[in-house]
Amino acid sequence: ALPICPALQYLAGAGVGTIGIIDFDKVDASNLHRQILYGDEDIGRYKAEAAAGRLARLNPDIDIHCHAEQVTEKNVMGIFSAYDIVIDGTDNFAAKFLINDAAVKLGKPFIYGAIQGFDGEVSVFGAKGGPCYRCLHPKPPQSPIQNCAEAGVIGALPGIIGTMQAMETIKLIVGGESFRPLVGRLFMIDARSMEANIIAVPRRADCPSCSKPADIILQGFSSTCMMAEAIEEVGHDAIGDCLLIDVRERHEWETGHIPGAIHLPLSVLQKNAHAFTAPDDGKRVVLYCQRGHRSHRAAQILTAAGFRNIFNLKGGYEAWR
Repeated sequence: ALPICPALQYLAGAGVGTIGIIDFDKVDASNLHRQILYGDEDIGRYKAEAAAGRLARLNPDIDIHCHAEQVTEKNVMGIFSAYDIVIDGTDNFAAKFLINDAAVKLGKPFIYGAIQGFDGEVSVFGAKGGPCYRCLHPKPPQSPIQNCAEAGVIGALPGIIGTMQAMETIKLIVGGESFRPLVGRLFMIDARSMEANIIAVPRRADCPSCSKPADIILQGFSSTCMMAEAIEEVGHDAIGDCLLIDVRERHEWETGHIPGAIHLPLSVLQKNAHAFTAPDDGKRVVLYCQRGHRSHRAAQILTAAGFRNIFNLKGGYEAWR
């Protein structure tokens, strides 16, 4: 729901007849500087429902459908089947891979957007004859990538990227002869200098998605990869008598950590979950990172590997500090 907020506003204002909004998250005060569909009165509400209400007031003559749920390999085909174009507002590779694969399987264009810090990207994947997202990124990165909550983002940047996504969507819908959507091209901008660049993205003959027959795309897609496993959280005031594990990288650990914790980075666990050894005394294991997002992922990796009694520290090191 980062660049999606401005994209939704412009698409609703343009009169796109049917818009579906998918988001399982709830509005938090930390969202308001960049997710401009929401206000203080929306804190605690499902983002999809709050956005639908705002868009309905902007344009009451369009149909808006809410899907206040997480997209998974089990529901993605049913949801996407009802729409003609898919717009991406996610901030992790697992979700982008799932969105891409479902869009390719259904033959629907996928309007990609990504932001971090001052950097933004836009492209159109899955269009007829064009590449898909996995032609650009065949596999997830081996090192951990922080999402926007971890790394931060300048609030105005989602406005730039989301507006561009809306423009690409309108170009596909209208199909003007002079229009040239970003098919096979990746737009990149550094907002610090406003320098922009467009690079070619060729279609890969060995792409793990669009080179396959449609009937086998998504087969074997891992729900673990989608981070669907529920992990119980504990507050910083309830971490006594437990094994604390800091999953941040070495430079973060060295700038400060919770006394008594041990260091086991997420980048290590992503390669080998059994780098972790469960305590013999049956203590609870509480993982933490800077704000709780990477440690949640680490907890899911350990849980999927068969470890039990694994918890995530809500709010991470910042909440404890």
